[in-house]
Amino acid sequence: MSYMPINERYSGMKYNRCGSSGLKLPAISLGLWQNYGGVHALEAQRDMLRRAFDLGITHFDLANNYGPPSGSAEANFGSILKADFTAYRDELILSTKAGNRMWEGPYGDGGSKKHMISSLDQSLKRMGIEYVDIFYSHRPDPETPMEETMSALDVAVRQGKALYVGLSNYSVEQTQEASAILKDLGTPCLIHQPKYSMFERWIENGLQDVLKEEGIGCIAFSPLAKGLLTNRYLSGIPSDSRAAGSSRALNVQSITDEVMSKIKRLNSIAAERGQSLSQMVIAWVLREGRVTSALIGASKVSQIEDNVAALNNLDFSQEELLRIEEILK
Repeated sequence: MSYMPINERYSGMKYNRCGSSGLKLPAISLGLWQNYGGVHALEAQRDMLRRAFDLGITHFDLANNYGPPSGSAEANFGSILKADFTAYRDELILSTKAGNRMWEGPYGDGGSKKHMISSLDQSLKRMGIEYVDIFYSHRPDPETPMEETMSALDVAVRQGKALYVGLSNYSVEQTQEASAILKDLGTPCLIHQPKYSMFERWIENGLQDVLKEEGIGCIAFSPLAKGLLTNRYLSGIPSDSRAAGSSRALNVQSITDEVMSKIKRLNSIAAERGQSLSQMVIAWVLREGRVTSALIGASKVSQIEDNVAALNNLDFSQEELLRIEEILK
């Protein structure tokens, strides 16, 4: 059955201006890092992407190595894009990244111009598109001069293969250096994608200030702390959960009694607010307008629906914020 998005898809989503640019991003974006590779059912992916767009999520975030296997998330997305979203390409923000290991040999990763441009060409081919809206340097490469990596981003824009460029996983100092180089090249940095959640707050120690000064937007990945800050673990570790499996991102040893105590206390505040824990956590990440978009992952449609519903209550009282700070100490 052919897909027709609902007419009201923009009515419930909040859109935030990205830094000092003219681009607006949905307050919640969908990342295709997990659950969208070749080992996952394509129809389930299709259902999630359709529902996300119906809810006003216009930004889909990918990278060259997303899968598994590497590249398969882009290939799967490309087939779904062709089948369902071709007519709506101009309503979408599509992003991809390069820098992590993607193929064998000396050019398969890193920040060299050779890797960055070759990787982008491969990504465009897998997705079946002429350009991405945002092209990221996925990580700083200590073996490549910053000028070369930033020059590769600039070349991508000048070749018409990307509209904007961004950084991911760059430190405060690296962000300042990269931003200065990109400004000199005439292709300013649009956005920074750091890990940020109640359990991972490093960006509050300088990076947010730099992003504001430089006019760079911020999209936070892993806002739910790899699924910890949801109701998934409130009653223990489910046998089918990521923590109980072979995931390197989350394991049983990381879910200590202290962590569980914090999660349960935070859940009590969320309940008082009439929200699920994940909804409150997303609202907290978006507080004060310093984060442009929260980048969620999902393994089923209901998770996307729950996360988007966080936008129904984004305000915190000073008392609530103080109670949360006390828990997180």
